[in-house]
Amino acid sequence: VPMGVLSCMKHLMFISNVLVFAGGTCLAGVGVWGAVDPAGFQDIVAAKPVLSAGAYVLLAVGIAPSLLGFLGCCGTLRRSRPLLLV
Repeated sequence: VPMGVLSCMKHLMFISNVLVFAGGTCLAGVGVWGAVDPAGFQDIVAAKPVLSAGAYVLLAVGIAPSLLGFLGCCGTLRRSRPLLLV
């Protein structure tokens, strides 16, 4: 396999993991915002009381891809197979 192809794959994996990390961080940020300042979501939460737990769900769902994206970035930079398999 030519060296250029491996370099391109490394960069593509890094960029995709950065995007996953950024998306997870945004979701976690919205979850924190909803948990700290529920008045910002008052119109949505007032319609359905079940959605009051949605902030904590967003926080949990956001932390998982953030962690996976971070480990993927580290694995790509270090060329560590175990980190990439996680």
